[in-house]
Amino acid sequence: MQRKQPSNPAMTATRIAAGDDRTSYDRVSITLHWLTAVLVLAQFILSQVWGFTPRPTRHLLIVAHMSFGITLSAVIIARILWRVSPGHQAPVASSGWAELAAKGVHYLLYALLVSEAVLGFVLRWSGDESMSFFGLLIPPPFAPFSKAAHHNIGEAHEFIGWAIIVLAAAHAAAALFHHWVVRDAVLARMLPGLKRRDL
Repeated sequence: MQRKQPSNPAMTATRIAAGDDRTSYDRVSITLHWLTAVLVLAQFILSQVWGFTPRPTRHLLIVAHMSFGITLSAVIIARILWRVSPGHQAPVASSGWAELAAKGVHYLLYALLVSEAVLGFVLRWSGDESMSFFGLLIPPPFAPFSKAAHHNIGEAHEFIGWAIIVLAAAHAAAALFHHWVVRDAVLARMLPGLKRRDL
């Protein structure tokens, strides 16, 4: 028997922040979710660290950032294709406004991740530099942009990167709150090894 979900505004807000639309996820979805989380965190750490390192190390970190960025782009594409493919759209337990809002959190994260990936490619190529995928160079497919346009793209890339981190941190904090305080299955749906506590 399913335990009644908390209905007060604060609990509803945390459910939305956690992206909990009560969907049951398959193993592929769970794997892609955590792979995305690890890559996003690695990308953010690399971008914050390389400015404090000497030039040879900085170059290696930037190449790693590009390589992981291309990998993350592939993972995002795989997630979207898997999510929209037939048979992988598990029905939610309820169709109320909270579930729709929670689903909206997921869509917002997808939109930000896709935008960040596109900007990453455009930023590198607009400066007339090749992308590097673990040493394999991918040359620019278009002419370089003006310095002002290149700078603006860099600013947008950094802004969206921070927006992803802030939203992802709120998403994770809300899921942990539900797991440890509310003691429901919000987090367990993405960690199949955990015991479902709302049944």
